[in-house]
Amino acid sequence: MSAALRIAVAGLGTVGSGTLQLLQEHADLIAARCGRMIQVAAVSARDRQKKRSVDVSAIRWFDDPVAMAGEADIDVVIELIGGSDGIAKQVIERAIAAGHSVITANKALLATHGVALARSAEAAGVTLGYEAAVAGGVPVIKSLREGLAANSVSRIYGILNGTCNYILSTMRDSGREFADVLAEAQELGYAEADPAFDVDGVDTAHKLAILTALAFGCEVNLAGVHVEGIRDVSALDIAYANELGYRIKLLGIASRSNGGVEQRVYPCMVPASRPIANVEGVFNAVVAEGDFVGTIVSEGQGAGARPTASAVVADLIDIARGTSLPTFAVPATDLAPLPSLPIEDHVGCHYVRLMVVDRPGVIADIAGALRDAEISVEALLQRGRAPGEAVAVVITTHETRGLAMDSALRRIESLDSVLEPPRRIRIEPL
Repeated sequence: MSAALRIAVAGLGTVGSGTLQLLQEHADLIAARCGRMIQVAAVSARDRQKKRSVDVSAIRWFDDPVAMAGEADIDVVIELIGGSDGIAKQVIERAIAAGHSVITANKALLATHGVALARSAEAAGVTLGYEAAVAGGVPVIKSLREGLAANSVSRIYGILNGTCNYILSTMRDSGREFADVLAEAQELGYAEADPAFDVDGVDTAHKLAILTALAFGCEVNLAGVHVEGIRDVSALDIAYANELGYRIKLLGIASRSNGGVEQRVYPCMVPASRPIANVEGVFNAVVAEGDFVGTIVSEGQGAGARPTASAVVADLIDIARGTSLPTFAVPATDLAPLPSLPIEDHVGCHYVRLMVVDRPGVIADIAGALRDAEISVEALLQRGRAPGEAVAVVITTHETRGLAMDSALRRIESLDSVLEPPRRIRIEPL
């Protein structure tokens, strides 16, 4: 058996502690699979006295994770601190400069600085592993970089945030509103005290930007991602979606065309018959479409100590085996700066819900706005009568360009019979 691989772990929170626990519980299994022992040589965290699920008293402790990352007797640095800049970035840069391979679960950092870090790592001849950064324990990075390496991928999409999926699933099952279910998710530990990162779509955008680079061999372009969150999805919209044969999911979708790359994060209506429509609770799912393999669906736990630790250690085993691949499937110096296509140019179908005063002529005014924007209506629903009172009107459209839909909605919102801003949810047939 080869000499032990010596690792340093920066960050001993949920994932860091889970990683140490996995390495302890499966030490012999891991050694057998990679031909050498994994030795935890050093750790670093903010609070040395904090009670943890694993005992680190016998491991060399560093108060300064950046100094630890530069130690000469380390082979691999695992960064589990988090954050797109600051200490996490310094740890990775120091490790690469010292000739150490790096493993990270930090999607925000990779979405922001991934190309620069990949170029530095590849120039130094070390590995930058990040299986844990997207979809937790679901091996989507390995699938794209290795399993689908012979395919031209045309589209990749998925449920990439378990918090949002839990909220939307629970809203549908219970009929409750967003704010109520969010509060429950916070009590259960599925949502942070400040949930903006999740519910506003930012976390999904980070992950989608990484997947886009992997799938299409382009530079990571977070600024090119169109992002919408789920705060405005109501129980009424979810009920109408069910009636129309859809389920509402927050999806990250990336597709490639001759003109460039589309990257879109938003809540959308998905036909209930599609596999991804039936991914529930805190689970994640990723779908990739390759020209030879067809459609591949991967589903599993997207967060938590054990699933994420599994992904971290999978990267570690590859390094221990001597497996080395370009960070984003092709050499970082060859990543293409593909242009981002604006959401206004996206062609698709739409669901629109309006709250209007129930009086003669309202539907004609709405139809006129859609007609003038050259938008074809697929269906129109209005339940009941309430003369002079507010009623819901639901419209679904045939495919139309986003810019035309934006124009029509602005005109519709200006009508004095429309009582609140239109609620628009895009329909994705997938």
